Amino acid sequence: MRKYALIFLGILLLIAACNQEAKPVILAEVNGETLELEAFKATLGDGVWDSLDSATRRRYVEDWVNLTLLAQAAKEAGLDQDPGIRERISYAGKKVKANALISERLSQLRISEDQLFSYFRVHQAEFQKPALTYDIQRIQLPDKLTAESVYEQILQGLDFEQAVARFSTDNLRQARGRMGLVESTSPDSMFWLAARELELGQPGIVSKDDFWYVFRYTATQESEKEASFEEYRAEIRRKILSEKQEEVYQSLLREIKAQGNEIYYY
Repeated sequence: MRKYALIFLGILLLIAACNQEAKPVILAEVNGETLELEAFKATLGDGVWDSLDSATRRRYVEDWVNLTLLAQAAKEAGLDQDPGIRERISYAGKKVKANALISERLSQLRISEDQLFSYFRVHQAEFQKPALTYDIQRIQLPDKLTAESVYEQILQGLDFEQAVARFSTDNLRQARGRMGLVESTSPDSMFWLAARELELGQPGIVSKDDFWYVFRYTATQESEKEASFEEYRAEIRRKILSEKQEEVYQSLLREIKAQGNEIYYY
């Protein structure tokens, strides 16, 4: 009997341990509304929460608390019953769900090397031009939230070089954040790639080696060599995915409409 009692006790302890492990971690609670860690991680994106320091995590949670308080106050005031507000909330929810479905289908696409190179050959006239180098100026920051804050301040009129002096955490601050001319084949090629999406002087954000950077380019210079397929690889992949996005959208619509959904226009 004692043997069975011990086995039964062990089972009870195992069940209790499993229940304990299944209990969600709560980061904050506002009037009964809770913020669960795993759900919040999913909202931020892969690996973002784990890369943040404790102070930044607290700011993220505080932002959620403040937003929740405002949303609850709006509900108490009956604003969520306004027909226009209700429709905007409904439409926003539909967009999030639809984009998630399209993104999930796009993530299944596999673009081969042959497809990349075929695209390059077909559009060769577009790509055959001298390679550019970019004179990059950057601000190194410890996390994404700080980078976004500095980025917004610059958009609102803060002088970029003042922002370098005030916020940058790397040695280039003494050189006003200037990296010099960055090429596609340099160790900092990600700045080169991101700069191609910006206008002269326009700020952007990139992450590299556990840091976040607000950056801009202040000048360009033609390289002596012609741009190659390798330099356009990432851009070609983005172009193909962009073109495929419309195909995926239309394909999904055809599949779903073929399932006999009831649709009426009045």
